[in-house]
Amino acid sequence: MSKISAQVVAEDAFASRSDWVRLRTLVILRWTAVAGQLAAMFAAWRFYGIDIPAAPCLAVVGLSVAVNLASNLLYAETHRLTEFEALTLLAFDSCQLTALLYLTGGLGNPFALLLLVPATIAATALNGLSIAILGGLTVILVSLLAVFHLPLRYLDGAEILVPAILANGFWLAIVIGVAFMALYTRRVSGELHAMTDALLATQMALAREQTLTDLSGVVAAAAHELGTPLATIKLAASELADDLSDRPDQRADAVLIGAQADRCRDILRSMGRAGKDDLQMRAAPFQAIVEEAAEPHRDRKANIAITIKGDGQPVLARRPEIIHGLRNLIQNAVDFSNGAVWIDLDWTADRVLLAITDDGPGFPPALLGRIGDPFVRDRGRSDERRPQYEGMGLGLFIAKTLLERTGARLEFSNASDPFLATEERPARCGALVRVSWPRERVEIADHDISGQNQPF
Repeated sequence: MSKISAQVVAEDAFASRSDWVRLRTLVILRWTAVAGQLAAMFAAWRFYGIDIPAAPCLAVVGLSVAVNLASNLLYAETHRLTEFEALTLLAFDSCQLTALLYLTGGLGNPFALLLLVPATIAATALNGLSIAILGGLTVILVSLLAVFHLPLRYLDGAEILVPAILANGFWLAIVIGVAFMALYTRRVSGELHAMTDALLATQMALAREQTLTDLSGVVAAAAHELGTPLATIKLAASELADDLSDRPDQRADAVLIGAQADRCRDILRSMGRAGKDDLQMRAAPFQAIVEEAAEPHRDRKANIAITIKGDGQPVLARRPEIIHGLRNLIQNAVDFSNGAVWIDLDWTADRVLLAITDDGPGFPPALLGRIGDPFVRDRGRSDERRPQYEGMGLGLFIAKTLLERTGARLEFSNASDPFLATEERPARCGALVRVSWPRERVEIADHDISGQNQPF
């Protein structure tokens, strides 16, 4: 899966995020609110002796009941709310609660803090404009409640007074709470959604790579289908050789045809036999795996130089995660290079090491700590080399996620100080990515990839 396709997937998912909220979810929450409002009014009257204006309050609560009943009649339980529908229902909930608070003491009612709930739900599921609209509406409603409301009274008519300083503090706390909860919830939910979208892109990329690897199964099917025609060729060649017994030169050709048919049959039988696979598909030398990952970018603008620093090259498992992850890292280096990319391979007794360096501008210093996160956006730097990838970060996230699944540890840095003058910068002056694996996680010890295929 290309990075552009991943961006499309992510943008589509973000655009339709409001459609993730089911009407049934808000209906259930509203039924819960209705039950809580009725219970609070009964408790205030029965246990605290507060004079609740029952008829107006029940009428306001009845509005919520009516909206729920209408929702159940007009829409299916599985109906997904559009952005406008969700905003409208949440705005209604804010207005309904405001009306109830107006009848029961305004901001002096301790349940005034529940005005935070609709704005918090909006911050979780809606876009920025809808959040701003609902947040602004909530602030307006809270401000109106601070000025206009019916006082709470005991059953004997005595008014329950709230000191002005506390009333002002309640107003300020709710206004700040609306802003804080909206921003906090939006930030957290945004990161969770971004991670979900990026993991989806990662799974699609891995599935594509796995599909390419699974093409070996096509070989097994081909071996099965070609068995009959090869047997026919063998039979015809044998009969032709018998008929040409008096012409030795032509008979030799017929015998050769039969022998080659036998050879094709044996090769296909070995490749397609159940319980076997091609060793070349399961393991390869470290350099061969890196070469395979770099191959799609060989014909592009940058010269890719692969250097081996150690002796006794290890044979690694040829896993799709490793190939696709390295390919993304190499693509990133080529995209931002000025013409050269260096890949250094090394290994120790317990680790396999790889370093990718380019001669480009390097990673933005302000983003070094966030590289590998999905949808990283560098607001102060425009990318003229790859405008279609602006603000994504998906490629490096996919690479990091896939490689870490194989036990790799990745480090992102710059090969030199990016603030040096052009003439002062060394050849390897761009981004530097180090990847290292524990050898026991990726190496296939005592493995001869040139020998006979072995059962697995």
